Amino acid sequence: QVQLVGSGGGLVQPGGSLRISCAASGSIVSIIAMGWYRQGPGKVRELVACISSDDRTNYTNSVKGRFTISRDNAKTTVYLQMNSLKPEDAAVYYCYQDIIRTIHSTQPSRYWGQGTPVTVSS
Repeated sequence: QVQLVGSGGGLVQPGGSLRISCAASGSIVSIIAMGWYRQGPGKVRELVACISSDDRTNYTNSVKGRFTISRDNAKTTVYLQMNSLKPEDAAVYYCYQDIIRTIHSTQPSRYWGQGTPVTVSS
């Protein structure tokens, strides 16, 4: 089994910063990609940022220059550093990791974290 556990969410004032993280544990051979989606009130879920196994990153336009996705040396934890937060960034942030669990697997499976709420309000 694989588990993803998100942490670090909370309340922050507009203009503030927050870092959320998502750690994977369990039977893992390799992690192909990691990323974050978010879903705000009354909005559709959108991809915020992603990082590949060779550390290429992509961001949705609304967060470019403000958010940074990264991962730890063990490459099982993904982070999202969020700076200059705006009220419209408020959402539940969902991490995902595309994981190969056995040496016989040819395709990764996507696993999701439980959702990390971020509130931006004064």
